[in-house]
Amino acid sequence: MQVSVEKTSELSRKMTVIVPEAVVQEKMAARLKSLARNAKVDGFRPGKVPAHVVKKLFGERVRGEIAGDLIKDTYYSALKEQDLNPAGHPHIESLDESEGFKYTAVFEVYPEVSLEGVSALEVVRPVSAVTDEDVEVMIQKLRQQRQTWQAVDRASQTGDRVTIGFTGTSEDENFTDGRVEDYVVVCGENKMIPGFEDNLLGLAVGDNKTFTLNFPEDYGNEKLAGKAAEFAVDVTTVEEPVLPEIDEEFVKAYGIEEGFVGSFQDDVRANMERELDTALRAKLKTAVMDALYATIPLTVPNSLVDAEVEELMKPYFETAKRQKMKLDDLQLPRDMFEEQAKRRVALGLILGEVIQKNAIQLDNDRVRSTIEDMAKSYERPYDVIDWYYADAKRLNDVQQMVLEDQVVEWLVSQAKVTEETLSFSDAMDRQQA
Repeated sequence: MQVSVEKTSELSRKMTVIVPEAVVQEKMAARLKSLARNAKVDGFRPGKVPAHVVKKLFGERVRGEIAGDLIKDTYYSALKEQDLNPAGHPHIESLDESEGFKYTAVFEVYPEVSLEGVSALEVVRPVSAVTDEDVEVMIQKLRQQRQTWQAVDRASQTGDRVTIGFTGTSEDENFTDGRVEDYVVVCGENKMIPGFEDNLLGLAVGDNKTFTLNFPEDYGNEKLAGKAAEFAVDVTTVEEPVLPEIDEEFVKAYGIEEGFVGSFQDDVRANMERELDTALRAKLKTAVMDALYATIPLTVPNSLVDAEVEELMKPYFETAKRQKMKLDDLQLPRDMFEEQAKRRVALGLILGEVIQKNAIQLDNDRVRSTIEDMAKSYERPYDVIDWYYADAKRLNDVQQMVLEDQVVEWLVSQAKVTEETLSFSDAMDRQQA
């Protein structure tokens, strides 16, 4: 076997493999001889068909089969001989039998990853803590989630729920299909077009009001976008929010069976601290990845980027399938995902090199503690733990997450780290963003 390699770009290779004709003929002779034992040809008894007849009838097919076998047998041997590490599947471009059996395989190779820039990483570590005020704010939010509404005999204020009937007209055309009845608006939620909720403030039951507003330029209905509209509103009810008391009944609704308010506050704080820890670790991980991607430039194989783009697009396709939409209607341009795909591929290669060069081993005890932490927020945590360990794929997802966390910690230990103090709300808002 003769092998030659041509470098066509930084990562692209064209490998030519030649197998001597004698090898091909030897394999063909053996295959045809085996075939002749059972070949059924008119005019000949089974096993008595002359070799030249068998070759004439089946030679072309057998040579094609042998060609496929030779490619399978020689491709990986040739790669090993040339010390090549292909990324993705090869494209077999041509077959030429003038010098024996000859083919060319075109593929990309993995880039060489240099970790020289790792020691120069600069990372900002966010730090934060849960304060008593943060706990109180959270408890107020929990109260608001269980608030009820009570009718009032006064003019509406911000935060009130107002039930109205209204009509809307633009350019002398009614766009509300007549009159809309029993429409509920919470003043201050900003769910209506700008200015609508403000015009409901100060109105009491039985009041009516006519006012003019402009629809936003980017409004979803093109016929109304940017247009002026006149609204005629009648108020049916005005209700104010009523927050529940933090009593035994309230705290039991959040899983505190003994009904102690102090236990409830402790539980809220513990949950907030878990969420904050997750948010801070995620933010630190993002900062490390950003620094790593910026510090270690890497040309990545197109085949890996293409595969990653497909992975990024998959959830959209699955959603479209569930909604019985045509994939063409999604209008998802490839370049919408390309930069993110390149980043993910590059970081995957860099992290893989960090793991290999520094012999970082998965900490299985940490995998267990991570799953236990994830299970704490469920009513039956041991069932959740068993659920993860019962499925190899689910467990692998956690293992990969833990291994990435271990790599991030190693990178942080090598980097120049400065700290940024954040409030609880800032830390959580940035994480959600």
